[in-house]
Amino acid sequence: MMNAYETEHSAAMRRLGPECTVLLKRSGSFPLEKPCRIALYGSGARRTVKGGTGSGEVNSRYSVSVEEGLEEAGFVISTKYWMDAYDRVHDEAHKAFIQSLKRQAKEHHTMALLESMGAVMPEPEYDIPLTGEGDAAVYVLSRISGEGSDRRAVPGDILLTESEKRDILLLAEKYETFMLVLNVGGVVDLSPVSEVPDILLLGQLGAETGRIFADILLGRSYPSGKLAATWSAWEDYDQSISFGERDDTRYREGIYVGYRGFDERGKKALFTFGFGLAYTDFDVQYTGIALEGETVTVHAEVTNTGRSAGKETLQLYVSVPEGKLDQPPKALAAFAKTGELAPWQSEDISLSFRLPDIASYDEERALWILEAGDYVLRPGTSSAQTQPAAVIRLDEEAVVRVCRNCLGKPDFADCRPEGKIGEEAAEAYGDLPVLEVNAAEIETEKVVYDRPHKIARFTEHLTDEELAQVCIGAFKTGLGGLSIIGNAAQSVAGAAGETTGILKKRGIPPLVMADGPAGLRLSREYTVDEKGVHSLGAPIPESMIELMPAPATWVMKKMAGSGKKKGFIREQYCTAIPIGTAIAQSWNTDLAEQCGDIVGDEMERFGVHLWLAPALNIQRDIRCGR
Repeated sequence: MMNAYETEHSAAMRRLGPECTVLLKRSGSFPLEKPCRIALYGSGARRTVKGGTGSGEVNSRYSVSVEEGLEEAGFVISTKYWMDAYDRVHDEAHKAFIQSLKRQAKEHHTMALLESMGAVMPEPEYDIPLTGEGDAAVYVLSRISGEGSDRRAVPGDILLTESEKRDILLLAEKYETFMLVLNVGGVVDLSPVSEVPDILLLGQLGAETGRIFADILLGRSYPSGKLAATWSAWEDYDQSISFGERDDTRYREGIYVGYRGFDERGKKALFTFGFGLAYTDFDVQYTGIALEGETVTVHAEVTNTGRSAGKETLQLYVSVPEGKLDQPPKALAAFAKTGELAPWQSEDISLSFRLPDIASYDEERALWILEAGDYVLRPGTSSAQTQPAAVIRLDEEAVVRVCRNCLGKPDFADCRPEGKIGEEAAEAYGDLPVLEVNAAEIETEKVVYDRPHKIARFTEHLTDEELAQVCIGAFKTGLGGLSIIGNAAQSVAGAAGETTGILKKRGIPPLVMADGPAGLRLSREYTVDEKGVHSLGAPIPESMIELMPAPATWVMKKMAGSGKKKGFIREQYCTAIPIGTAIAQSWNTDLAEQCGDIVGDEMERFGVHLWLAPALNIQRDIRCGR
């Protein structure tokens, strides 16, 4: 039976999840009017992935697959035979994959667990007849990735398998009402099936993924996300990027990451950064531009001109003048999302940014600067759908921040493409309004590096050994000191680790840290006795256990069952929130904050002080699983 907090958090995830999904193509066939007989296919139909691997494996009480979500909503699925057959194919492929990792480990004189880091089993080829019938058909294409699970440009991973391409195209031809659904965490090369008229990037939305999809299919909710990455054919990406090297990786691409690189090379993507459709349509009118001090604001009115409710996201890009420093053709400076708009309802929204926030770093002088010239404002609904709206003219260079180069020089230089494509020359915008900025009015911040450190006075009374204990964290001495990386806490079962508890009497309590960029990763069940907490269940992520040597597996099983005889079993089920790329696809900072509030509530509930998440970064390469 679920606890009240679980019910509340699950309901919130079901409500927020649709906003993280992206409608890539639409024909008008969806949403469906009511549940019907449906032909359901694909690797993610029954094996729906709720989140990533490693630290991202949240131990929630349950996880609803697409198959379960549709049946719960009243759909009759005609293709159980297909999913049963696919399960058998997948299980055999998985066994072979594990054996191959163990063989590689033996050849390399290492452990299979280490050999598996960065290894992902590609989806297998199969030959299962498409004999199901229905009023509609859905193919759920799934991929797994995450910590220790980077991706490769091979069939069944970034590329589609021949089986997937064949079946998706056959279903699109056979069914007038057909949707391709992407249960993935990163980019998949969709170029072989780009003709499919309805494509939904469902993503990996946590435990409620299957129910969220059923709601979207029936129009009980709607997709309103935008892409947080550029989706295209694999060969369209910069093949010179160094990635996944065992020793050193050189970030030679510099500023040309993602859409900036596509823009610079004049490469047209299949689906561009910031792109996303809706069940409805919107009209956008830009109503004014203002400059107040260092803040630039573009005002717009957004009207829902369709027959369904929806939300729209506007984006503001800036083309920065290229002087001494290299610049991409344009870069995102601001975005804003409407609330829910009923048909023919309008909303006024504003897109604002501070000029210092688009400054560039001059490595030679250790300065963040705004170079003199024209800054062209380009509002739009994606990185490829913008229009020049105004020019911010800076009379001379403005120094925004004075820094110090603290690191040594790299052994390479950033890429500066020859024959740059870029946007149109600034002279082409002669008819646009021009807002003049005096560089002298922009404040200069000086970063202080030599500020004296204040040391807490209580440390004066600690011995050297006690200070060392503070620095190295908690540990157990003797033969009883077995702990697993990512599951080494002594106060909260299954938490990643904690600081020392030896100094409690000195007024220094331990701080407990938990893994989980998609929610806390703790043990589901545990017991407590005079020696502390004891996890029930595997102490490491389930995906790693089968790669352990037989003796270690035996120890894991003993540890998993050892707590059962120690007393009353307690629960700490955590909520699996959408993965990072899915939250980014919402383009909604309030939604991200609500997800954080849910995790924060569970941290307080279970005694966790530090959340080893969320990760915030630019995805420089689509092969990055984490």
